[in-house]
Amino acid sequence: MKTIIKNISQIIQTERKNTLFVYGKNMQKLNVINDGFIEISNGIITNFGNMSNWNGIEDWNNIKIIDAEGGSVFPSYCDSHTHLVFAETREKEFVDRIKGLSYQQIAKQGGGILNSARKLEKLSEEELYDKAKKNINKIIETGTGAVEIKSGYGLSTDSEIKMLRVIKKLKQTSDITIKSTFLGAHAIPEKYESNRNQYINLIINEMLPIIADENLADFIDVFCEKNYFTVEETIKILNAGKKYKLQAKTHVNQFNAIGGVKASVDSGALSVDHLEILMKEDIISLKESKCMPTALPSCSFFLGLPYSPVRELINNSLPVAIASDYNPGSSPSGNMNFILSLACIKLKMTPEEAINAATINSAYAMGVEKDLGSIDIGKRANLFITKEIPNYDYLPYSFGENLIRTKILNGKVQK
Repeated sequence: MKTIIKNISQIIQTERKNTLFVYGKNMQKLNVINDGFIEISNGIITNFGNMSNWNGIEDWNNIKIIDAEGGSVFPSYCDSHTHLVFAETREKEFVDRIKGLSYQQIAKQGGGILNSARKLEKLSEEELYDKAKKNINKIIETGTGAVEIKSGYGLSTDSEIKMLRVIKKLKQTSDITIKSTFLGAHAIPEKYESNRNQYINLIINEMLPIIADENLADFIDVFCEKNYFTVEETIKILNAGKKYKLQAKTHVNQFNAIGGVKASVDSGALSVDHLEILMKEDIISLKESKCMPTALPSCSFFLGLPYSPVRELINNSLPVAIASDYNPGSSPSGNMNFILSLACIKLKMTPEEAINAATINSAYAMGVEKDLGSIDIGKRANLFITKEIPNYDYLPYSFGENLIRTKILNGKVQK
């Protein structure tokens, strides 16, 4: 089956160079084709360009025409950092913060990650899958075509494995591209507070072998932060993951800079995420690597925290990705359109930089840059078509407006 998208005002983010990611001043460049067409066969982009270069169709059998009606076509967003498999929302904590409690104070009172873990433990795998499937459908509606999903609300062998099995089932039943990350080192469970090493040994000696045996994860993650996991513990856990061929992706520098960036880079991390706090030595470590710095601006927005200083990263010729951090406690939205707007408004990124950060760079941050993240021949046809808009600047400018008309995953229109 061949599909033709016609009457496209602009095709945004086109590539023909096998680009892995863009960095520094190059992030200000965005390839655009006006008055375009795109051809898709068996879910893969086979041709695109200006309508004046289109040769037309010789055989109309098995041809589907999609009329963009003057809208623009973008590659689907790649959301490289989410926690969208969770049991319950945490709006009570939202109210507590309005009343003046900090994220750390809420955690000390039994809220936060440990609260999510207690609620998740009570749900069956089937119940958890049903809730997660609804969250997947939400992000597809807002233009996301690839997502990385972390565990970390289990904090016990049974619950962590349950989460990862749910993610594996979502991979099998969803058109969206999914990557799975084991985040058993998200927090220390209450029962292990007096014996941290016992929990770390549980991660390494019990959880990881099961995960490897059932092929449940693509990556391993650690929350390297004061009151969570030390640099030494982070290195130990990431090294254990390496033995099972799990590449690192870490939470670092959310509240404090304790050396987590260098430890992550030295451990071969594909990305380091959060980076609300950034030191000169962190930039030096990143410049010597192919690790993707990833900002999570909606977490800063929701918690009232400082925003990642991405201009400093870009000005130092580094790449930047952006992701939603979709989770029930600190970023209860997976709407990447809003993330795009926040990147421009709060991170002071240009629309070109933000679009690059949400597509090709975030695709790299989850290891799918060869298939997704830009519009190129041979890449998967994960796209969205907007309503008629004056230009691509309008997408982040008009925050809160639903501008997406059609979602296409693997060449199929999503209903």
